Amino acid sequence: MAKKGKKYLEKKALVDRMKRYSLDEGLDLLEQVSYANFDESVDVAFRLGVDPRHADQMVRGTVVLPHGTGKSVKVLVFAKGEKEKEAAEAGADYVGAEDLIEKIKGGWLEFDKAIATPDMMGQVSKIGRILGPRGMMPNPKVGTVTFDVGKAVKELKTGRVEFRTEKTGIVHTSIGKKGFGKEKLKENFLTLLDTLIRMKPASSKGAYLRGIALSTTMSPGVKIDPIQARNLLK
Repeated sequence: MAKKGKKYLEKKALVDRMKRYSLDEGLDLLEQVSYANFDESVDVAFRLGVDPRHADQMVRGTVVLPHGTGKSVKVLVFAKGEKEKEAAEAGADYVGAEDLIEKIKGGWLEFDKAIATPDMMGQVSKIGRILGPRGMMPNPKVGTVTFDVGKAVKELKTGRVEFRTEKTGIVHTSIGKKGFGKEKLKENFLTLLDTLIRMKPASSKGAYLRGIALSTTMSPGVKIDPIQARNLLK
């Protein structure tokens, strides 16, 4: 296991590992323990009371963060005719059909997210082995297989994030950049939290929201009190 640097250890000493901080305290502390000289991403991990091995307990979806993620997203759209035009007008970086599929078969992958109209999925499935492992395959469950390509492109460009529970029941995603400031990060966090709570599986037993941790790209994690955070939504 790699040893942590001096700066990291100094900042880690500022965090009480036994304490669960309020959201406001946690965001303030995150600012103190961050030491990188670039605008880091702010990440959140939610530990949920679900067993993802059961299909009816898989929590998966999307949320449009009110202040976006701070990341530039290159969007590709598989579409033809009027839908191709609609995607281009909405700001898609790449739009096409068989030409893009052949390009991807050749190893080109200079995009972050892909959208497809339903009529294109028969052909797009041919490159599923390429896109799937990279998390790029269009999927109706997260709104990337749709005829409403204009809306989908705009949402991805302005801050829609996808999330799903990992094998350990953890949902991990970014809620913005450190430079956003406390209030914007707080709004993004609460929007995501509200979405996760609304998606609680009916078959989930016991406590659903079991743990929350905030961190930046290089900082130690800060535990957040799940009960206090949830009460902010009321």
